[in-house]
Parts: sequence; C-alpha cells; structure tokens
Amino acid sequence: MRAVARIVAEANGCGGTRLTVLRGESPLLPRRTGGRDGAGVTVHLVGGAAGPLRGDDLRVEVTVGAGARLTVRSVAAQLALPGRAGLPASRLDIRAEVAGTLRWLPEPLIAAAGCDHVTSTRVDVAEGGALLWREDLVCGRHAEPTGAVRLSTTIRYAGSTVYRHDLAVAPDARSAAVLGEFRALGTLIAVPGLPGGFAPSDRAAIMPLAGPGVLATAVGEDIREVRAVLDPLCAAEHAPAVAASYV
Repeated sequence: MRAVARIVAEANGCGGTRLTVLRGESPLLPRRTGGRDGAGVTVHLVGGAAGPLRGDDLRVEVTVGAGARLTVRSVAAQLALPGRAGLPASRLDIRAEVAGTLRWLPEPLIAAAGCDHVTSTRVDVAEGGALLWREDLVCGRHAEPTGAVRLSTTIRYAGSTVYRHDLAVAPDARSAAVLGEFRALGTLIAVPGLPGGFAPSDRAAIMPLAGPGVLATAVGEDIREVRAVLDPLCAAEHAPAVAASYV
C-alpha cells in the first residue's frame, strides 16, 4: 500500500492559524480536531487501515508557515505488523518544514513480533521557528518479543543539523548499548528549549543539542514509565523555555 498525507498550516493574518492543505489517503487520514485562535490548530492522524504492514510505503508531509501554530497528534498507537513474507520492510517517511511552531505528539509506535519497519524523519526548522518533537517506541505487544524496527531522525535548524539519531531494535539484538531489558523508549526534542521541571534519573536524561534546543529521553519497562517523565513536558507548552545545562 502507498499513501501520502499532507498538512500545510499558515498564519491567517489575525493572530491565528488556518489550514490551507489537509489531505490524506488510507491509512493516513488527517482530521482537524481543534483550535481556531492564537492557540493554533490541532490535527489528528486517523488510521484508516491496519498497519503498517510489510510492503507499505507511507509518507507524511507537514509545512508550518511563519506565525502559524500547529499540533499534530494521532488517535491511537501505530502498530507495525508482519504482513506477507517476502515483501520489503514497511516504511514511513516524515518530512516537515517549520517556520512557525510545530508540536508533533503522536501516540507510540509498537513493533509487533515479526514486523520489519523503518521510520525515516527529517525536520527543517527555519531561524525563529519552534519545534516540540515526540517519538515513542514500544518493543512488542504485551508478553511478546519485539519485531525489527529502525528509526532514523534528523532535525536541522537554520540550515545546520542539531540532532541526528539512528536506532535499530530486533529480537536478536538485546544490547545494553541499545535498550537492554527495557521495552519502551521515548524522546522529546525541543527547539529552542524545554520548560523547567525535568528530573534526570538512571532512566531519564536531558542533553543540550548542537545548537539551540535540548533532547529529553527516557526508557522504561513499559510505556507508562516513559509517559510519566515526558508527558508533563508536553503539557507545559506555555511554560518558559530553558536550555539544558547538565546531562
């Protein structure tokens, strides 16, 4: 299956945001769900079919113009499934161009046993733009091993790369350098910074990026432990932003 979803948000000239493009194809169906004033616009991605399955080729394109504020969420977790043997890995490409403010806060990706999935993300933030980018991964459904999943994320600010990370997890790759015995991982990238209140621990850390912005990351035995750390940071969108000064 091939599908493309495209979202374009622009400032409306009255302090608000309007969607000039909102279209998609199953299983990527974007729906406007809230926001009409200075708080910006919220769009939810609705899954119109199961998957992604092996062989699926999906793409999400997001553009946020200067002065616009857009939040993108999803109504449910994305479940990567095995699909038919012999097909290539399922693939999701995410491309975003941000001159205004983008909050990307979808539900987690779950790598079901037997899946083979790749997510490739590139976000270009213009100088003066703001970004809050959330990625959560759960390795397998309840009481099952993880599938094979590869996540590649690049974030650029004003033409320079501030964050690049590649993660590969598979049933036979239980390395302490990857996730060890943990089954859930969450990352939150914020440009230019995060609100205060983050508490580092042996399962959570905050690190400055190579430019404006910070990375907060957490691991856990399940997604609830990750959410306990990162969800409060996502909810505090109006709190003062601070840069990380410690690891």
